[in-house]
Amino acid sequence: MLEKKNLSSEKAVLVGIVTKAQNETQSKEYLDELEFLTHTAGGVVVKRFTQKMEIPNAKTFIGSGKMQQLQEYVKEFNIGTAIFDDELSAAQERNISKILNCKVLDRTNLILDIFAQRAKTSYARTQVELAQCQYLLPRLKGMWTHLERQKGGIGMRGPGETEIETDRRIVREKIALLNSKIKKIDKQMSVQRGNRGALVRVALVGYTNVGKSTLMNVISKSNVFAENKLFATLDTTVRKVVVKNLPFLMSDTVGFIRKLPTQLVESFKSTLDEVRESDLLLHVVDISHPSFEEHINSVNKILEEIKAFNKPTLMIFNKIDNYIPEPFDETDLIAFRTEAHYSIDEWKETWMSKIGDQSLFISALTKENLEHFRKRVYREVRKIHIQRFPYNNFLYPDNDTSI
Repeated sequence: MLEKKNLSSEKAVLVGIVTKAQNETQSKEYLDELEFLTHTAGGVVVKRFTQKMEIPNAKTFIGSGKMQQLQEYVKEFNIGTAIFDDELSAAQERNISKILNCKVLDRTNLILDIFAQRAKTSYARTQVELAQCQYLLPRLKGMWTHLERQKGGIGMRGPGETEIETDRRIVREKIALLNSKIKKIDKQMSVQRGNRGALVRVALVGYTNVGKSTLMNVISKSNVFAENKLFATLDTTVRKVVVKNLPFLMSDTVGFIRKLPTQLVESFKSTLDEVRESDLLLHVVDISHPSFEEHINSVNKILEEIKAFNKPTLMIFNKIDNYIPEPFDETDLIAFRTEAHYSIDEWKETWMSKIGDQSLFISALTKENLEHFRKRVYREVRKIHIQRFPYNNFLYPDNDTSI
């Protein structure tokens, strides 16, 4: 595997921009998320830098004045890493590195680093390494050869071949090798999925850190790894669940995130076969997060990419125990009441009312409304099961009027 850029104990600064497409509020939210990503990777954020721009600077992402300010801060406080909120081009990364004289990462590189740290199985490690190689390939210019040690010796360098060309060839060969390895594992996993028989498959999907693994543990009475960090789960976990004598399979998949690197979407599409081949999706949402609506849109976009958007879906609004609306002063004649001030009951009267009984409000942590959740999932699984096995209708009666 490629070398991990572990940020452990490193001081880091974050850099973002405010544009027409990304206003100040959104920029702050993205930097909040970037700080959480940095914390997950093991770094410590000491300062943020933002700048209003029409479009990013083609050479240095931010303007020369802000870059000088950043350079002075990095030098004065001995900052080890500068992390940019958007993906940098190869040229931007080289230019910024020369100016700052410290490690420069972009959002994609940071997410790849976290995935590299979190990958436990051979399959996950192979997928992450493939994504790393795809990210590295266009960025080899100006980097000294460090990959040719894997394949060195007489006969490896063609006539007139430069060091950079050698590196590119090695990385391309590595990508081909990893693609071949993933195809073999895909075939094995496809056989495993086929061996599960005709049981109904339910997949937990959603933004990262919304409580999917916690919900999985509660429902399946298992011990899937769950942690209050981004991307706690990389490998798909499948458990057999039985509700009111009706068995079905539930899978916990990798969480999604805004600005998810293209390389990771491509590399993990095979892992997301579990979602694509499922019969029912449970779209888990952290309703306590101020940007939960944007999270929903991000997840739906990725579901469309992997051709899983039109599947039967239940919207599971989780963490209601953690939901606290912003206080509103009725006597303030200037202030306007916004969605941030809504109670959960008020939210139910918004666009959520169009979903109807396809939405549930629960807390996986405190188990609030969990019994209602079980009954609702049972009903949906039963519908699919009876369609598949009509002669089993009498085995699983639907006589509960409370759902």
